[in-house]
Amino acid sequence: MTQETAELLKKALTLSLEERAEMAGSLLESLDEPEEDPVLVEAAWDQEIARRIDDLDSGKVRPVPLEEFRRKLTAAAE
Repeated sequence: MTQETAELLKKALTLSLEERAEMAGSLLESLDEPEEDPVLVEAAWDQEIARRIDDLDSGKVRPVPLEEFRRKLTAAAE
């Protein structure tokens, strides 16, 4: 921990419980912020969806009924 960080922590610990909780929540939320541009992520998903549809349309992949999938999943787990 840097000296600056330690000083910030020391100051933060003087806050009320409510203020510390709010600060902690804000800090945790900041860790969840997307690092990628949402527009680029959406475009990538659009490409992936188009690729999967093409695979289905061309017969490259075969859809599996849900019940068959569940049977295979249960068998694999046993």
